[in-house]
Amino acid sequence: MAFFWILFVTLWLLAVACWWFASRVLRNSDRSRIRGRLLGTPSSSTAKKEGSPAPVLIPAEDKDTGKIVLRLLDRFRLNVRLQELLEQAGLKWHVARLTHACLALALAGFAIGGWTAPSGHAEIPVLLACAGGALPLLLVSRKRSRRLRRFEEQFPDSLEFVARSMRAGHAFSVSLEMLHREFQDPLASEFHRTFDEHNLGLPLDAALEKLARRVPLMDVHFFVSAVLLQKRTGGNLAELLDKLAYVIRERFKLRGRIRAVSAHGRMTGAALSTIPVGVAGMMFFVNREYVTFFANDPTGQWMAGGAVALQLIGYGIIRKIVSIEV
Repeated sequence: MAFFWILFVTLWLLAVACWWFASRVLRNSDRSRIRGRLLGTPSSSTAKKEGSPAPVLIPAEDKDTGKIVLRLLDRFRLNVRLQELLEQAGLKWHVARLTHACLALALAGFAIGGWTAPSGHAEIPVLLACAGGALPLLLVSRKRSRRLRRFEEQFPDSLEFVARSMRAGHAFSVSLEMLHREFQDPLASEFHRTFDEHNLGLPLDAALEKLARRVPLMDVHFFVSAVLLQKRTGGNLAELLDKLAYVIRERFKLRGRIRAVSAHGRMTGAALSTIPVGVAGMMFFVNREYVTFFANDPTGQWMAGGAVALQLIGYGIIRKIVSIEV
């Protein structure tokens, strides 16, 4: 058994080393090709053929890293979704890197489960592998939620700032660029990217629509719709942005009142979910034979699994009841 795990770890380290060496070689070759194009002396192997498309300056994805993984993700239509998730989380990762992290943690969880699980419990390595593989996605999702929450908190002040800047005589695009100097991330970086895209030749409509895709908030969609409608029909955009900021702040107040009213329900759900765990831990020290029945006996295992499933369903129902969208 020990020889199997030593062989597994050795093969895994060799695979990681080969992947690192291959990616480094490909990265160096790309760097040399770009340097040759900048100096005007491209090599014969990298010379562009007639009729071939021109190389892009800023590729959306590194196609040389994780080709097999990217092909599988493209087949299941997950590449674009994961790329949007990473952009919304503010992480400058590639999709292949996130997928490799999920696979590595899944293999590590499977190895740990196979090493520590008792005989006859083959489901433990599988559960640990699933938990390890989902961990990077959970971390990215949590970072995305926190970033969007910070953006939403800064957004009303930014709308009032743009309105004041336009009243002072600045153009709308210049007001967007000024947000980068007056505010902090994530709002500053998102609007600075929008200004750069518009300044480099992208139409304002397309730049704002890309902003709405990167920041999937209802307030941002209202802002983009208001700007595009004012651009087509005319009107006082500064006054419109002031009213939009007022509506957003009032909605924040209403959301705070709802959270205060529903706090009792959320505390009840947390208490009802943690009491069985506390009772099980206490019984483990008071009457261990009573608790080990749920781990050793097949009937006890089914009972424990049903109890955990019902607890999760009950907690989900309580969270659904107390979650009120505003």
